[in-house]
Amino acid sequence: MNEVIELLLNHRSVRRFKDITLSEEQTEAIISAAQAASTSSNVQAYTIIGVTDPGKRQVLAGLAGNQSYVEHTGLFLVFCADLSRLKEATEQQGETFHQNTESFVVATVDAALAAQNAAIAAESLGLGICYIGGIRNKPQEVSELLELPELVYPVFGLTIGVPDQENALRPRLPQHTVYHENSYKREQSRQGVAEYDEAMERYYKERTQGRTITNWSKGIADKYRQPGRAHLRPFLENRGFRLE
Repeated sequence: MNEVIELLLNHRSVRRFKDITLSEEQTEAIISAAQAASTSSNVQAYTIIGVTDPGKRQVLAGLAGNQSYVEHTGLFLVFCADLSRLKEATEQQGETFHQNTESFVVATVDAALAAQNAAIAAESLGLGICYIGGIRNKPQEVSELLELPELVYPVFGLTIGVPDQENALRPRLPQHTVYHENSYKREQSRQGVAEYDEAMERYYKERTQGRTITNWSKGIADKYRQPGRAHLRPFLENRGFRLE
């Protein structure tokens, strides 16, 4: 075990921050770390929008599902998958820009890798973070607010700040559930889920002093019993992404 692994294993989401704005040095360090992330073929198909305007933060908090910590955080970043820069570079060379599902996936993965680097960098500075997937609740409104051009879409937000709470670590699936050697072991995965359901039921019971009795599988069933954010595909197609 080393300090980096200990930092990673100590991760927990933070949803309450002290009223302290990050310094320019902290922000620059975090963005530099994000840019150092791996990127497919060096395309760097992402853009990061730092939202410092209080009014815009307030609007984004509402669009993301009334998550107040979007507004009350030391730094709020929106990570965007961005093919617009690649299109311009291609056309400047006199070539036709071709994009499909693969390029969409590359841009989305690039944004996610950059964000995770930013999150780890922030936590190494003693800060807390929380990913905001709710930014995709109203992606068109978010895009208009941030003036995103065609072929750019907001993947998620990231709150970063000085923690004002101490959360317990949330248990993860047993390692043998997600790590399989040489081939997918379905029964191994099922056994791990059963173990995890027991662990999560104890976790929720302790966390809520017995008010909530549930487990991981029940939560997953509740989440996926109907399609989530079905508006995303038409939104993406309207922004110029070709999902084929």
